[in-house]
Amino acid sequence: MTETLIQGLLLGGLYCLFSLGLSLMFGVMRLTNIAQGDFIVAGGFAAICIAPLVGGSPLLAGLVLLPLAFGAGYLLQRGLLNRTLGKDPLPSLVVTFGLSIVIQNLLLEVFSASPRSLESGELSTGSLSLGGDIVVGTLPLLIFVAALAATVGLQLLFARTPLGRAFRAVSDDREVAELMGVRSAHVYALATALATVLIALAGLFQGLRTTVSPADGPLLLLFAFESVIIGGMGSFWGTFVGAMVLGVSQQVGFGFDPGWGVWFGHLVFLAVLVVRPNGLFPKTKG
Repeated sequence: MTETLIQGLLLGGLYCLFSLGLSLMFGVMRLTNIAQGDFIVAGGFAAICIAPLVGGSPLLAGLVLLPLAFGAGYLLQRGLLNRTLGKDPLPSLVVTFGLSIVIQNLLLEVFSASPRSLESGELSTGSLSLGGDIVVGTLPLLIFVAALAATVGLQLLFARTPLGRAFRAVSDDREVAELMGVRSAHVYALATALATVLIALAGLFQGLRTTVSPADGPLLLLFAFESVIIGGMGSFWGTFVGAMVLGVSQQVGFGFDPGWGVWFGHLVFLAVLVVRPNGLFPKTKG
């Protein structure tokens, strides 16, 4: 049981990275990004393309990919998504759904339907002993640490920095924030840029841990959405806990039968919706 719990938490670390960008964009802009999963897949393919150019190193690929993702996210928000924001959530849902379709088909044309992965060398085969008979893989542990660091970083950013105050201000009341001199279009673009960095990091780790294919986006979106809803929309610690709950529940399901894991996670998601419709930790201001 202990090993199942640990493996579930490690899987939850990956789901947390899938989810934080979604939580960030909703928390700042009330925008639900339907293309989240496809962006993750695109990030994975981008890392796979960059890696040969930097000697095959996943670390160097990430160092190149993340700044590019920041710029792409900023331009996407300023050039397209800002025009969809308003009291009606339908325009942003339609636009991000359209982006999802475009990304899926573009990836299919360029890379075909074959799954691909990013070579990680010793990183994928290394392991650490936690005492006794419990051994964890180096890569899953690294992913978990990255997810925890990203969650802490976002929470500190929102609570203790001028940019975080600007995020909270435009989230609470954009018109009043603009009267106080906050440029909401720029703040929204920075939020999406940070979210896109997290998405690209998730895609990089997804390509390292398993495979990516153009058709994976909807399933990854589902995992991200379930993690965010379980934890509470817009709450970063809630997203982290929700991802852990989803990862552990899936791992428990896998323990009963290899085909039950994902299904068991869906059942836990539905149970949380029934008991706590707003999630375990609804959004807080801090």
